[in-house]
Amino acid sequence: MNLELNNKYALVCGSTAGIGKATAMALAAEGVQVTLVARNEDKLKATLAELPKQNQYDYIVADFLNPEDLKAKVSNYIIKNHGFHILVNNTGGPAGGPIFSAEINEFESAFTQHLKCNHVLAQTVVPFMKTEGYGRIINVISTSVKQPLDGLGVSNTIRGAVASWSKTLANELGQFGITVNNVLPGATGTDRLAEIIKNKAAKSGKTEEESATAMKSTVPAKRFAKPEELADAITFLASERAAYINGINLPVDGGRTKSL
Repeated sequence: MNLELNNKYALVCGSTAGIGKATAMALAAEGVQVTLVARNEDKLKATLAELPKQNQYDYIVADFLNPEDLKAKVSNYIIKNHGFHILVNNTGGPAGGPIFSAEINEFESAFTQHLKCNHVLAQTVVPFMKTEGYGRIINVISTSVKQPLDGLGVSNTIRGAVASWSKTLANELGQFGITVNNVLPGATGTDRLAEIIKNKAAKSGKTEEESATAMKSTVPAKRFAKPEELADAITFLASERAAYINGINLPVDGGRTKSL
């Protein structure tokens, strides 16, 4: 299938590891000119070197704990270079733990990194999308928007806020040829999953291998996702072929989520 993504510009957040990096690779393989965003410049340079060579790529160093600085850097980049047809909002998830024991600053930090940064980035890139008559905003969040996950209290709360923000934005921007969708990863082979498994093992007294096996047993596919499998879903939603898919939550979880 021709996804008709040649010569599109994409801004991919959290793109030095896991789902973000896999997405940058997948989009670049389809001919997209990708700009990476993350806070570690050395990792950005290393990722840049791995991208396919057929297009020009770039990066922006920014910290998602500072949304105003992020907005300023992306705005400045657009002024000096070009706008973006595709925005992939993706950043590290909040630390685990029961919601009752969460500190207020944990909610504030997660709200800033996820909802505030998603919002300022959307505000920054949408004007160009409107002039092009083409825009794709894809938010990588969590299946917890359909079914809260035990031990991830802050994450469950903030992800739900992002999902509602996204649906509202989709309703407002659809008339301009801009879609806004959420991809909901299940258990995916990333550093964050390794951290969750380590914490589960420590609390249960089981080995990390036993904890991982127990988690896989709850998935009909009986395995964890590969980051590339999430990237494929994101790439499709970014394409011309997905022009009439708007305002949805797409679980990519091997069937683990119990709701329809």
